Parts: sequence; C-alpha cells; structure tokens
Amino acid sequence: MEYPVFYQIEDLYYPILAAVGVAVNLLAIVILSRGKCGLCTSTTCYLVAMATSDPLVIITEVMLNRVSYFYIEGSFLDITPVCAIIAVLLRAATDCSVWFTVTFTFDRFVAICSQKLKTKYCTGNTVAVVLATTCILLCLKNTPFYFVYEPRWISNNVPWFCAVKSSYFTEPGWVGFDWFDKVLTPLFPFVLILFLNALTVRHIVVASRVRKALMGQRKRENHSDPAMESRRKSVILLFTISGNFILLWLVYVIDFLYYNITGKDPEDYNNFEYIFQQVGWMLRTLSCCTNTFIYGVTQSKFREQFKSLLKYPVTAIIKLMS
Repeated sequence: MEYPVFYQIEDLYYPILAAVGVAVNLLAIVILSRGKCGLCTSTTCYLVAMATSDPLVIITEVMLNRVSYFYIEGSFLDITPVCAIIAVLLRAATDCSVWFTVTFTFDRFVAICSQKLKTKYCTGNTVAVVLATTCILLCLKNTPFYFVYEPRWISNNVPWFCAVKSSYFTEPGWVGFDWFDKVLTPLFPFVLILFLNALTVRHIVVASRVRKALMGQRKRENHSDPAMESRRKSVILLFTISGNFILLWLVYVIDFLYYNITGKDPEDYNNFEYIFQQVGWMLRTLSCCTNTFIYGVTQSKFREQFKSLLKYPVTAIIKLMS
C-alpha cells in the first residue's frame, strides 16, 4: 500500500470517526446521566466521565488536528503556538480517557472483591475526588509538551505548523520524559488493568465455588442466583471495556517499543513502518468511539433507554398533533 492510497483512507476515516464518535458519546452521556440503566452511582459516574473525555480526544485529535490538516490547511490552527496548545490538550484528554478506564477498573475491583472497602470507596463523593484529582495531575503532567515543538517554517514573522524538535529523541531529559509519558499512558495502565482483572477473576472463581457449595448448586444446576447474575453482568461490562482498551492500544504500544528498542527516529520510518505507526494512531482514536456500543451490547437497560430516547421525538410530535 503506497502513501497516496493510505492518505485517501485517512481522508475518509477521520471525518467519519469524528461524526460518529461525538454523536455516540453524547448519546451515552444523555442516557447514563438519567441514571436509569440499573448501574450503581460510582459506575455511572465513571462511565459518564469516560464518555465525556472520549469526545474531547476526538475534538482535539481528529477535528482540530487531523481533519483540519487535511481540509483546511493553513488556518490559524496551524500557527505554531496554537497547534502546540492543541497538542497539549490532545495528550491531556487522551491521558484522562485512559486513566478514567483504569479508575473504573479499580472501582469495580473494589466493589467485587472487598465489601468492607466498597461502602467507603464506591461512593459519588469519592468518585468526584478521584476524577478531579486524576484530571488535574494529568493536565499538569502534559504541560511540558508545549515546549517540544518548533515551527516547520516562518513566513512574515509568523511560525507555522508544529515539528517535534530533534532533541526530543536524543537529549536524556526529553528521552526520559518520553519514557515517563509512555509508561504512564498506556504501558502502566496495560499492566494495572490486566493485574486488577486477574485478581477480580480469581476472587470471583473462589467466591463462586463457596457460594455454590453453600447453596447446594452442585446438585441443582438450574437454581437461580440473583447475586451471581448481577455480578456476572458487572464483570462482563468491566472485562469488555478493559479488553477493548488493550486491543485497540496494542499497535500503538508496539510501535513505541519498536522505535525505543531500535533507536530509530519515527521521522525516518520506511513505508511499512509509517503505515504501522499511523494504524496504531487510528486504532487508538477508535477506542474513543466503542464504549457506547459496548454498553448497548452488554447492558439491556441501556438498550431500553436508547430505544426510549429514539421514540421520544416521535411521541412528542404525536402528542402535539393530537
């Protein structure tokens, strides 16, 4: 696949992703905020936070960065200080999207594995503190990225576009910061999510065996257990969201490890390496659009609220006409 063909794919991919991504996340925010999906308060708050951070990634990464570059090149968005600010906002939004997934995973781990801690940690107030603290710290962490960029050229004393300084890949300070950035997002979240999910699975297996023994289900396989059914739905939602995150970020992580292990500058990538890198970015951005579909597949009450939301305009029109 040559560059021109791949560019054509990107030209179609990012505008469609922007339109669909913003729409589905706004839809998820509306449905989840109504609190009628049968989810606990902490879960609802985390899912709303994730649905809020995801369109911010789409706006900064897709609309202000990718789409503007393809369709309105040479606008004020391409002035170096402006595109540097956009880059900082993009990274902050991406970090928040990733770490909100981590905090959600930890919340579900506590809720499933520790009934004592659940009553104190899995509350609306705690969620608000966790989300606010996470957001502030990640915004501060990404501020240095403003100084990573330099103009591609200067015209009439106006600096245009953002090029990563070559020193970013060579100077020990910037190389260390790059490692810290990638370890924080997404390498450490990868490990943490896998670790928490492994502990959750272990706890569920042990608890399930004990519960079956107490209820005599080894002899009565058809016996219904509402508590186990509720836990099963919670676990399906947790594993689907975290698994989706890991799969869609995997190519991006492989690319990061590749250019750090080989010492190759991404600016010098050959055709295949460049396409692999860009596919990683495409899949990473796609992860901001999939959670709403996951809710629809795994949560029956979310589907009911979605159908109700679609019927509402029609019902309202019929009432007005009658």
